[in-house]
Amino acid sequence: MSSLRRRALGAGKTISRKARSKPESGLSSANHSPNGSPAHSRAGSQANSRPGSRYASEDEFASDSEYDDTMSVGTGSVSGGEEDASDNTWAERLQDRVTELQDRKRSSVQGREATLGAYSHILKHHFAQRQLDRSVAEILPIILRGIRSGASDQERLRSIKAFTLTILTCPSETVFEQAQPVLKAACNDAEDEEIKVAAIHALCFAVTYGGGSSTAADETLDYFLEIIESDGQFVGATDSVAVVTAALQAWAFVASHMDDLIEQSEAAMETFMEQLDSSEPDVQTAAGVNIALLFESAREHEEETGEKVDMQYNQHRIMTRMGEIVRDSSKSVSKKERRNLRASFASIVTSLERGKGPGYSTAGRSGPNPHKGGAKTDDSEFHEFGYKEKIRIHGQILLIDTWSLHARAEMLKILLGGGFGAHYIENPVVREILSSAEVEFVVKTRR
Repeated sequence: MSSLRRRALGAGKTISRKARSKPESGLSSANHSPNGSPAHSRAGSQANSRPGSRYASEDEFASDSEYDDTMSVGTGSVSGGEEDASDNTWAERLQDRVTELQDRKRSSVQGREATLGAYSHILKHHFAQRQLDRSVAEILPIILRGIRSGASDQERLRSIKAFTLTILTCPSETVFEQAQPVLKAACNDAEDEEIKVAAIHALCFAVTYGGGSSTAADETLDYFLEIIESDGQFVGATDSVAVVTAALQAWAFVASHMDDLIEQSEAAMETFMEQLDSSEPDVQTAAGVNIALLFESAREHEEETGEKVDMQYNQHRIMTRMGEIVRDSSKSVSKKERRNLRASFASIVTSLERGKGPGYSTAGRSGPNPHKGGAKTDDSEFHEFGYKEKIRIHGQILLIDTWSLHARAEMLKILLGGGFGAHYIENPVVREILSSAEVEFVVKTRR
């Protein structure tokens, strides 16, 4: 296990018509044909997703790319047992896709795009460590070659997504050194914005679960900070909202794996404060989340060592600035964006005022809660509702009560989309990433 992770812890088959209609079937008939048909549209979620901003209720996936007010993840895709017997099982289809990836010389561009999309679709919705263990050492270099020298933007993009999902499925102690220059080159040189965003996301997983050292993590944080500070110009994406937002989210994910952020706090705080002046709500929200993460880290450092951290910017100044932003945004953004921004900043302001995590509600009631069977208390006693940001997965509810945990959960949502629940149930890496979450088990009673 890499030092960074330790610190954080504490082909040839006949495919049925129905199977061919699924993204994970891979269009194998196109794979080895120079005139293969175009690939299906990209499977999975959008490369960039807006930062979570609704704290009044639990967050829910409606699909791979859309969120509702409550995240409630089903687990029907965990075992794959609900598929028709006439279809190949997902494990067999995955092996077919692996075989196709290994047989690159006889494949067309469209075929490789389709195979990579199908491979990623399977890994997103099924935990496949056992199925990949024997071939992952051979597959990763092939995927990295696709990132470096793919014949189309789609091949490069899908190779990056396949790499990230492979690392999440089969963590590596050595791949980071190979992957880092390839991913940085993709981010720096690609003209396609989606490739840059995917490369940023891949890099944050590579350094944390691909064998990156603590020094490598520091360097990666600096790289993301360069992107943010330059408004994307550092990687040839000047004023790109998607790229800057991705870099902010990736910075938070890697930072959440660090012991403390004292060394990074001064430069990072100044950069994030500057991004509060962005005209884009997504960038402002992500910057606000990172500011809250820095203050949370400072509080933890003080609690553990007794040493107070000088954060350069006082909390009152930040809260005042956020209030001004929300007020001024009424003229420049939609009602929905303004509502989301207001909710996000309200959560951050409460966090700074009260020393709490995300989504803490100071609203409440006096006396017991009649809807939850609360014990009788003095009616004058006031009970705050407390933390409201939660993830419901099957019969479990995860409480997101720190900004560190929030950053990790948000990145997993972006990567896994509708496969989040299956991976939380089956994948020990995902459970490790969210291991600090308090879990409540919901027992359904029969009426």
